[in-house]
Amino acid sequence: MNETILSRQLRRLFGNAVAGLGLLACLPAGAQDTSAQPMQRVEVTGSSIKRLATESSLPITTIRAADFVKQGLTTAQDVLNTIPMNQTSTVSSSAVGAGTGGRAVADLRGLGGDKTLVLLNGRRLANHPYFADTVDLNIIPLSALERVEVLRDGASAIYGTDAIGGVINFITKRSVEGGAVTLEGYEPLRRGGGDEQRVNASGGWGDLERDGYSMFGVLDYHQQSALRSTDRSFSRTGVRPERGMNEISRTPFPANFFSSLGIAGNPSFATGCRPPDTLPATDDPVCEFDYTQFVDNVPKTRQYSAMGKFNRKLGADHIGSLEVLWGRSTNESRVAPPPLSNIGVTMTAASPYYPGAGITPAFPGLTGEDLDISWRPVETGGRLNYDSSSTVRLLASLEGTLAGWDYNAGLSHSMGRARSAFRGGYVIDQAIINGVGAGILNPFGPQSPEGAAYLQNSLLLGEYLHARILSSAVDARASRELMTLPAGPLGFAVGAEFRRDSAKYFVNRPLASQASSSGYADAQDQRGQRRIYAVFTELNVPVIKDLELNFAGRYDHYSDVGGSFNPKVSVRYQPVPQVLVRGSFNKGFRAPTLFDLFGPQSTTNSSDTYDDPRLCPGGVAIPGANPNIVCGQQQNIRGGGNPDLSPERSRTFSAGIVVEPIPSLTLSADYWQIKLKDQINSLAEQTIFGDPVKYQNLFVYDPSGTRLNYVLDLTDNLGEVRTRGLDLSVLYRLPRNDFGNISLSIDGTYVNKYEYQNERGGPFTQNAGRYADASPVFRWRHNLLLTLVRGDYSFNLTNRYLSHYEDQNTSVAPEFANKVRHYSTWSLSTTFTGNKMFELTAGIKNLFDKEPPFTNQVTNFQLGYDPRYTDPIGRTVYARLTYKF
Repeated sequence: MNETILSRQLRRLFGNAVAGLGLLACLPAGAQDTSAQPMQRVEVTGSSIKRLATESSLPITTIRAADFVKQGLTTAQDVLNTIPMNQTSTVSSSAVGAGTGGRAVADLRGLGGDKTLVLLNGRRLANHPYFADTVDLNIIPLSALERVEVLRDGASAIYGTDAIGGVINFITKRSVEGGAVTLEGYEPLRRGGGDEQRVNASGGWGDLERDGYSMFGVLDYHQQSALRSTDRSFSRTGVRPERGMNEISRTPFPANFFSSLGIAGNPSFATGCRPPDTLPATDDPVCEFDYTQFVDNVPKTRQYSAMGKFNRKLGADHIGSLEVLWGRSTNESRVAPPPLSNIGVTMTAASPYYPGAGITPAFPGLTGEDLDISWRPVETGGRLNYDSSSTVRLLASLEGTLAGWDYNAGLSHSMGRARSAFRGGYVIDQAIINGVGAGILNPFGPQSPEGAAYLQNSLLLGEYLHARILSSAVDARASRELMTLPAGPLGFAVGAEFRRDSAKYFVNRPLASQASSSGYADAQDQRGQRRIYAVFTELNVPVIKDLELNFAGRYDHYSDVGGSFNPKVSVRYQPVPQVLVRGSFNKGFRAPTLFDLFGPQSTTNSSDTYDDPRLCPGGVAIPGANPNIVCGQQQNIRGGGNPDLSPERSRTFSAGIVVEPIPSLTLSADYWQIKLKDQINSLAEQTIFGDPVKYQNLFVYDPSGTRLNYVLDLTDNLGEVRTRGLDLSVLYRLPRNDFGNISLSIDGTYVNKYEYQNERGGPFTQNAGRYADASPVFRWRHNLLLTLVRGDYSFNLTNRYLSHYEDQNTSVAPEFANKVRHYSTWSLSTTFTGNKMFELTAGIKNLFDKEPPFTNQVTNFQLGYDPRYTDPIGRTVYARLTYKF
């Protein structure tokens, strides 16, 4: 077949580096023109039929590893953050205090990371054991990658569960000859932490065609230091009166008390409490704690990865491969000291620290009655959490041609482990109760030597949670051209897969049960397993010249939730060489994960602060209720698995056009629409507290009705999600000139609609362009790249843009309602390739030192900005040196 002008441009667009991203290959135009070379048939993400990449009817974005390393992208999540259709790539910053095990996930179309399928070389990895719903991006071996392919369309008909929002396929190098060592360093120009270092080594031997074998291996190490909230002015405090923000806790140091006669107070109130982190309240004689000052903006992280692959030709038509992957990620984050409140810490008049007894100042109205203490022991420091996750995958595969069929078969085994440990700051509840009751501990001031020693002996250290997930699979697929129709060959593929998954969650009960602030004080061990059988097929039909229809279908049967058949039909039409039209319709599904079904139930604090609807109606505590606990404070939320869940189901429609009016300009637009029902999630806490009458059955009180034990918020099947929008792309190459080769690409996603129901048949909540419940959905995101190649030098100027949105606004008065400003950052880099043994890249990230826009969101521990979408580090210089041998 002859390659048209548009086909050649599409091959450059989708196969060589940039479509939808603006990560344009920095090669001279002459080097890019490969039209004279034979085009090989390859597997394309989203299809089981081997074909030319440009024949695909689906919107695929391809990112070359050579491009993203030049732009200073250090992790897989950094790479995916450059994709406009990725509404959020949960970064390590937003894992602080969140109990996610430090994982990082991608989220195509804003549907949630659990509806984006992540593959490595076309096959699944073990999901992160916590939640078991997605791969932890931290373990992807970035230095081993050749490219990343992103399918911006549903693909359950090909891959089964999880592929509702799209598919991200990380593809490693097939072979390497020679060796290389790379050193990278990143240094923020503002004070504080956040600096990064990376070192990796790679090497390979053999050429598959020449020697009949090839092998290569990669070792990689990356680390980033912690950045404290107080190192940045926009995040140093949760008390912003000029913005209407007053995110504080009434469990401070010095401690507040509530007497058995109904008096709330603090002995230090009259002297100003303990600034700057503890300040007097404006409505009661108590102190309020600014816990934001004790939070990490960026946690201390380390990532290790190793990968080895051996390929061997078996005769002329077959290749056998053995692949080993190992990855490990650690995350060490700090939050405020534990809130020791509502756990029974009682002080009697016999204590030497009782107000007015001689050491602690007296407080008006106290007559020796018992005091209920609300205290944070700041002497022991903030709570330090250590999370680690690791994965191992062994893969043996065989591919080739047999009796006219292209086939690929594999046998894999993956294991993921995650561990969480107390590294500091957590204390034994009962020891604190006993110490205050015995008069040893002073919650109102400095400790005596005896009290300091007692407090240190009350610290909890060690691993409190360990989870493991195993996934073993065997799969095979084959494709061929069945016959030649008048319009072209009829392509056909068939395949099958069997997978067995199991998960176990081990809670260290003797340790976790001693600290209510851990969130796992009453959690129990859980386990589950399942078997999945699947068969799938695909047919590519040329109807007339330049018009093709593709049909695909897959049936999956889960041993625990039943079966599901998911079809897909797509069309590709190229009426003239300069125009390509494409479209698709498919059904998708996501089975509940083993964690969704069997995850241990645990009780932790809400992210926002609320009034107890029964004990503090309208913000006023009822007689006998402790206002330090029931009014404007974090409340207990109990979540966990639900064995009665059913799968989510979806319908996706897309239609697009690619136009090349002149050979140097390519324009594309793809419309997409997704409808999801029976969404698997837990209700947003803001929804429950926003309508306590409707959800009164979820509020669980003690038998006396005077204490809220927790709000029950288990995983459930909620209502529908509906979203639609446009992916837009412009790629322009200026005519070659003496100054160099210049190209410009702009890729963006516009979300026209995003709405969801919190229960079946309930009202829809609008999310596009506004913060609804737990997150915003950006109406417009784009990435721009201007590239200049001149001799041995290439220059990249990039821009990342996120549009404004209506803020959360739930914790501020109406007059302080905020609109979060747009966020736009620029970066500049240059690469020198004039030496065969060395390659040097240097650049500046966040060139203009753009600060994150203010937001009054309280979903994350960091306040004043949103760590999920913006960069708290600021302007950063970096350099990358590669030595080849």
